Amino acid sequence: MLRQRWKLHTMITFLVCLVVLVSLLVTDLLISTTINDQLEESLEEKAKVISKTVAKSRIVKNGLQNEEHAREIQEYSTDIRKATNVLFIVVFDMNGIRKSHPNPERIGEKFVGGDEKSVLEGKEYISVSEGTLGKSLRAFAPVYDENHKQIGAVAVGISLEKVDEAIDLGHENIIIGSIIGILVGIVGAYIVARYIKKILFGLEPLAIAKILEERNTMLQSVHEGVIAVDQDSTITLVNKSAIRMFKRAGLSGNPIGMRVEDYIPTFEIESVLRTGKPELDKEQSINGISILVNRVPLIVNKQVVGAISTFRDKTEMNQLAEQLTGVRTYAEALRAQSHEFMNKLHVILGMVRMGYKDELTDFIHTLVDHRNHEVGHVTKNIKDPALAGFIMGKLSYGREENVDLSIVTKSVIPEPKHSETTHEVITVLGNLMDNAIEAVAQSNRKAIEVTLTYSQQHLFINVSDSGPGLSKEMVDHVFEKGFSTKGPNRGYGLYLVRKSIEKLGGEITIQLKPSNGISINVGVPFETQTGGEGDD
Repeated sequence: MLRQRWKLHTMITFLVCLVVLVSLLVTDLLISTTINDQLEESLEEKAKVISKTVAKSRIVKNGLQNEEHAREIQEYSTDIRKATNVLFIVVFDMNGIRKSHPNPERIGEKFVGGDEKSVLEGKEYISVSEGTLGKSLRAFAPVYDENHKQIGAVAVGISLEKVDEAIDLGHENIIIGSIIGILVGIVGAYIVARYIKKILFGLEPLAIAKILEERNTMLQSVHEGVIAVDQDSTITLVNKSAIRMFKRAGLSGNPIGMRVEDYIPTFEIESVLRTGKPELDKEQSINGISILVNRVPLIVNKQVVGAISTFRDKTEMNQLAEQLTGVRTYAEALRAQSHEFMNKLHVILGMVRMGYKDELTDFIHTLVDHRNHEVGHVTKNIKDPALAGFIMGKLSYGREENVDLSIVTKSVIPEPKHSETTHEVITVLGNLMDNAIEAVAQSNRKAIEVTLTYSQQHLFINVSDSGPGLSKEMVDHVFEKGFSTKGPNRGYGLYLVRKSIEKLGGEITIQLKPSNGISINVGVPFETQTGGEGDD
């Protein structure tokens, strides 16, 4: 990757200053040219007006017509020249002889410059020429008598040095303004660069590009679907996993730029934009596909500017949960049976060493009869191998905990039509039995009875224990997520029971016994392979 030679702050400052400098230089050039032209036009117009005014003066006309009044022309011209601040005002007759001049000694001499011939022919014009007073801009105007006969001419001169001085002064003002503009531009560029750097969290362009690439790679590589919207609920980002899930749900096309409620009417992300509060682990359905959704707001400067939602197909999660539950169930069953078997082996070993052959024989017969009775009862009345194996494991676990756990089947429990039903039933039974075993742990009488009944395509479960029971206030909260009387990080068992029963479309009730203990009744639809009734 190429290394960035200049920092963002330096580049922004340099570019802004360069733009301001070029703009001011171009402006300076254009304004200077315009001002020069306007200033020259203004001075030319000034000279022409003065020349015409003097040419129409009665004093000038009388002086040209009568030598006795010729001296008055000099006085008049001098007053006008001082008042208008021009270089000279020269009045001369048709022979080019001066009647006035800034230097009185040159009165009576011939006009110098060589550009006066046209005015003696009655023309008004502007010229640039060099005379006794130096190079000047000259305005010529003819003088006529009452009969409109030309009797002389007037020449008004403005020194070109003064013209250049005026132009230079205007140019200096432009340069001063340009310098001030450049300084303001530098300060503004510095402020803009600092502001941009701040809103970019101090990151340089290469770092921003790297973060963007990392973000895109991460979004496209995660298995969860990701969708982002702005404050107007317009979709701004969707990753590949989300597109795949949308296609499975029958949604096609590119959703970016569409409003989320138009593309996925049931997505329900508007509440996050409205309240600014996250929503976690929400179950939702998109055209029959169940997903688990997390929605969090995007907050900038304490304002909600959008929201991001991540979601995953709940079917995959359920499959993982089923596998995890099955492995855990079998592991617990094996561990309990192994522990129970080791205890029995220790008893047998002690009897062998002590020579109690008759007692050993009776003990082994008792174990075999009890095991055969227990296994036979469960396998005879519970036809689902997974459920039967699970119950056998719980019976061993109950004996390990010194709990009198009894399983009563009032009818044959057939195998369900769908394996998902077995998973949900095991979740319900497992959590209810575990809670009951924990409830009787400190009781004098540790007894739990589990009754299973199948009737009319429904499975009924009753779990009764001899524990301390619950208060009436607690009954209303035991199925809430995180509620527990056993301390923190607990309270998920009965919550999962409720979710499984809701998924199966069943019901659950809790009865408080007159004495200690509680009785929990569950009824769920239980469709079987044959659709028949169980045997009573």
